[in-house]
Amino acid sequence: MFRVLRTLGLALGLLGGMIAAQGPEFAQQYAQRLGGTLDELRRVVAGFEADATATGHTRDDAVDRLRSDPNALVARRGEAARYDIARLNDLTAQQQALASAGGPLGRLAALIRDPDLPLARATYQDYSPAIPTTTDGLVAGLLGFLGTWAGWRVLSDLGRRMAPRRREPVPIERV
Repeated sequence: MFRVLRTLGLALGLLGGMIAAQGPEFAQQYAQRLGGTLDELRRVVAGFEADATATGHTRDDAVDRLRSDPNALVARRGEAARYDIARLNDLTAQQQALASAGGPLGRLAALIRDPDLPLARATYQDYSPAIPTTTDGLVAGLLGFLGTWAGWRVLSDLGRRMAPRRREPVPIERV
């Protein structure tokens, strides 16, 4: 039984390693998608700012005027503009955090700390796993293997210690 558990632990470790090795590539694809999203948000916000300036308003004043308009359509457009501006600020900060993270493993850690969930979901839906060929992918795979395998060993050792032990029958002495 112990050999089966040890083999299962090794298999789980390999699976954990393969999954963890995908992390740096996912973070890189997320960063690319983030850049494209920021480009589009900058275009939208710049167009809104140009319209606000052309009508003699600041950006914030234009957003407030739209949001407080009694017409529901206009008020919704004001709320959408407020959301786009806030998201642009948030994603710009995240892009700076990813850029200063220090390599693919650092980007992965920065992504895990503060992901934009809609962007991460879209990245995941388009993501196709690949064999890691970079040092960072191999390091992440090794760390994933060691973490999964060690976790399995700890759990299986605890399970063996907590399981009731069989007692050997005590021979009856005949007199």
